[in-house]
Amino acid sequence: MTAWFEIGFLPIRIWDILDILIVGYLIYQIYKLLRGSVAFNIFIGVILIYILSWLVQMLEMDLLSSLLGEFVSVGVLMLLIVFQPEVRRFLLILGNNTLRQRSNFFNRLLSGKLNIFESDVLSENAESISKAILRMSRMKTGALIVFANNLNLEYFSNSGVILDAKISQPLIESIFNKESPLHDGAVVISNNKIHAASCVLPLSSNPDLPKSAGLRHRAAVGVTEHSNVTAFVVSEENGTISYAENGNLARKISEKRLKELLNKHVAPSLN
Repeated sequence: MTAWFEIGFLPIRIWDILDILIVGYLIYQIYKLLRGSVAFNIFIGVILIYILSWLVQMLEMDLLSSLLGEFVSVGVLMLLIVFQPEVRRFLLILGNNTLRQRSNFFNRLLSGKLNIFESDVLSENAESISKAILRMSRMKTGALIVFANNLNLEYFSNSGVILDAKISQPLIESIFNKESPLHDGAVVISNNKIHAASCVLPLSSNPDLPKSAGLRHRAAVGVTEHSNVTAFVVSEENGTISYAENGNLARKISEKRLKELLNKHVAPSLN
């Protein structure tokens, strides 16, 4: 293929630019996945070993080169074992984003915009969840709500109780009531229904999380590290509301910000 232009003696094609952009994007995504975790330090160590292996080969240090060569030869398999959680998380995010985009495309293709009735239902659901969270915040009732639209729900529902119930403020509050047998766990909302309750979520091991973050907050961050979901947390200690997405935790969000986020995640097709 004819080059677009040349830098000295090096011809540059459009595919070369595309290649650089794709590799740069993948490196950035890997950095986002590993940032703030022990795995990032391991990744840096592996890169240094590869650089050292290349250096000792250039210097013809045969003994050290052979030792490092054995290590490098099984490097890909070793990386898959060491970074198994991060690889799984990357593939989940990639697959979930693709499925979500395809679902949104077909929804727009078949039905165009949401009709007025559907829009009213989605707004009502967002309002019900908002009122429930704000009331639990005032009452200092601990809560953890996960939004898992368009995802395979077996990952969540296997550890909880399937409800598939209509979203309502009284139901959400009754689930997280301390006397309820379902209060100790997460509520999973999907397709504008309360899909499951009392779900057990993976805890984050991110060392950058504040020490004041309890199990609910670590579970909220942990599930967003493993899956492309979002989570809201109400602290049982002080009633503050927190929000987790992509492994990041935003604490003490305001009522206005809460409603903005709920409108975004309860009705993603409206945004």
